[in-house]
Amino acid sequence: MKCWEFKKCGREKGGAKVDSLGVCPAYPDGGETCARVAGTLCHGTVQGSFATKLSSCMKCDFYQSSHYNRRSSGAATLVKV
Repeated sequence: MKCWEFKKCGREKGGAKVDSLGVCPAYPDGGETCARVAGTLCHGTVQGSFATKLSSCMKCDFYQSSHYNRRSSGAATLVKV
């Protein structure tokens, strides 16, 4: 199950809120890893980067569900500068 199916946010292509909020950047390939995608919707507000939204995502019912993909293959990588 993808996040837009679980949350019924209406930001999937053709969704009810696309005209006002645009198509979600997690659509179509990030629907199981939406916390890692900047610009997703949370409580009616478009969110920023993974680092800035992680605390909100950790409280999300979709993030806590078995539908969220926690496999490390798609996880963000820290880069030393």
